[in-house]
Amino acid sequence: MEQITRIGMDTSKNVFQLHGVDAADRPILRKRLTRRKMVEFFEELPPTVVAIEACGSAHYWARLLGSFGHEVKLIAPQLVKPYVKRGKNDAADA
Repeated sequence: MEQITRIGMDTSKNVFQLHGVDAADRPILRKRLTRRKMVEFFEELPPTVVAIEACGSAHYWARLLGSFGHEVKLIAPQLVKPYVKRGKNDAADA
């Protein structure tokens, strides 16, 4: 499997969506994981950059993933909106 260089993580209460790309920005990972499986996944993954929309739980996840060696970047909700491909409206309107 190719090296994952960045992962975007959409947080929720119980199910997390992960989207990972390689160095050439080709999608190589698309996973939907429960909370427990997501933690296990990041524990085993080599250190990478993880982007999370800044929200109430984002700082908790940033600290946890950072403790596994990952570099976590919090993104403002208005900057996440352009990446939403479907009719989701959980990102703040800009």
